[in-house]
Amino acid sequence: MNATLYSTEQARREAVMQRDSKADGQFVFAVITTGIFCRPSCRSRHPLPHNMRFFADAASALAAGFRPCKRCNPAGESRQQQQAAQIARACERLDHSEQPLTVAALAAECAMSQAHFQRLFKQITGLTPHGWYRARRAGRLREALRQGEPVTRAIYQAGFGSASGYYQQANSALGMTGRHYRQQGAAQQIEYAFGHSVLGEILVAATKRGVCALFPGEDQTQLYQQLVAQFPRAVLQPADPQGPLATRLAEILAFTARQRADFPLPLDVQGSAFQLQVWQALQTIPAGETASYQDIARKIGRPRAVRAVAGACAANRLALVIPCHRVVRANGALSGYRWGSELKHQLLAREAQESRQKNAP
Repeated sequence: MNATLYSTEQARREAVMQRDSKADGQFVFAVITTGIFCRPSCRSRHPLPHNMRFFADAASALAAGFRPCKRCNPAGESRQQQQAAQIARACERLDHSEQPLTVAALAAECAMSQAHFQRLFKQITGLTPHGWYRARRAGRLREALRQGEPVTRAIYQAGFGSASGYYQQANSALGMTGRHYRQQGAAQQIEYAFGHSVLGEILVAATKRGVCALFPGEDQTQLYQQLVAQFPRAVLQPADPQGPLATRLAEILAFTARQRADFPLPLDVQGSAFQLQVWQALQTIPAGETASYQDIARKIGRPRAVRAVAGACAANRLALVIPCHRVVRANGALSGYRWGSELKHQLLAREAQESRQKNAP
């Protein structure tokens, strides 16, 4: 994910010796005694270190006169890319299917065993095939309701086989009833509280299901206006002094200051199936590291959905909990951040310093 990990010849040599698949796509290595170049993860016998030459990509190695290895095919798609493309096609099948498809059928189309397909699908998307289908169906339901379709018609358009099947899953699909969702969250009760941390002012908001928003900023009035804009028809009220949001606010602030690793309250994460995918992928980026929008798109099996990934990052309401600040441009430059580029730089610098201290001898 982070190209700087392989920026030195020593780091590249170690990646080759360890057959590090994470280094695939970051560089290729050539062997001067054979005239062949390979991926870092190639299973061929290791050459002597002094016979290795490193190139940024296959085109550079070809231009230098080396031939691609027939075993690892460094000039074509990597095995990981091929698998990601297969899972992307399976996701596409699920997206356009009105009925759930069996794992057996999907695995057969990908020429994989069921166990391998299931494991690979979960690894790339963060969901099981059935979970993906349910999330996608919930996304179609949200879209139909946003467009003003009657609840009953939206249920069947989304792919629910019956009204009873929908009502059994409505809470997990929408976070509220279909009627409330169609009314843009009208009558939804949201509590909020303010606190002060090393990042400045913090607004935390929660529904009965869990924390739905965490906004950092400099002014409480502006933070409240952001909350109103995000939930325009909800009923907003200060947190109950004896309730979980107010009594555990200090623990939430400790999380924002990285004085505790886990978030202390349940979350109410509301988003489309695609946004949930992206947000799950963001949570796998370790503190102190970054990933590009392209990295995230590939990780969820949608390599062409780079702009959509950026949109999902921008739609994130849970700063720090879903670490969209760890996403940067492909060249490593900082990109936009919902709460300001200065705060993004501050967060990344803090995490990088913590990582260095943790790994120091």
